[in-house]
Amino acid sequence: MIVVGYIRVSTDKQADEGYSLNAQRQDIEKYCQLYNLELFEIIADEGISACSLDRPGIKKALNLIKTGIAEGLVVAKLDRLTRSVKDLGWLLEEYFSKYALMSVADKIDTSSASGRLVLNIIISVAQWEREAISERIIKAMNVKKGNGERCGYIPYGMKLSTDGVHLEENPDEQLIILDIKNMRNDGMTFENISRKLTFHGYMSRGGSPFSVSAIHRLANK
Repeated sequence: MIVVGYIRVSTDKQADEGYSLNAQRQDIEKYCQLYNLELFEIIADEGISACSLDRPGIKKALNLIKTGIAEGLVVAKLDRLTRSVKDLGWLLEEYFSKYALMSVADKIDTSSASGRLVLNIIISVAQWEREAISERIIKAMNVKKGNGERCGYIPYGMKLSTDGVHLEENPDEQLIILDIKNMRNDGMTFENISRKLTFHGYMSRGGSPFSVSAIHRLANK
């Protein structure tokens, strides 16, 4: 089987201290020798994140497979290919349902039924882990909000209390919010409210006039 190797590092520091390009290259070469795979080429993406597949190296590698020059892709570790569950699922459907994907460290070879099963399990576990982390973060944020603690951006109309943890009302901003609500109750449009606030010198925290969207949000606060 003719295969193409793919290696990647995110940063220069990782190239020096982490799983370097040279180390990945050596692992792929040894793997191909062990399993009698004909290594056509090893393609590298250096200093590029795996957050998307918009990388010149991986595009070239996949094109070699798509055009029939290579029959499979070998990576030293699955996260060198992608860290995205969505992208991995897409690659599996578009390419590696027909061609082979082999990962040295993860001991994956999709040319076999068991290899495809293992990869699907990895995808499922990664998806579960991502959703579980998201749920824990949301729960933690809700607890903090319930306790009146700061949680990320401080909403307009509020400020940090003296303890630096909890939130309390900002009197000056609360008056502006009250004016906005009163003007809205009087039938004024959001555009006219913005103009009136600007005329009277009321500005947002950034020092710019209140946008229509900001006024809409505060009017319904």
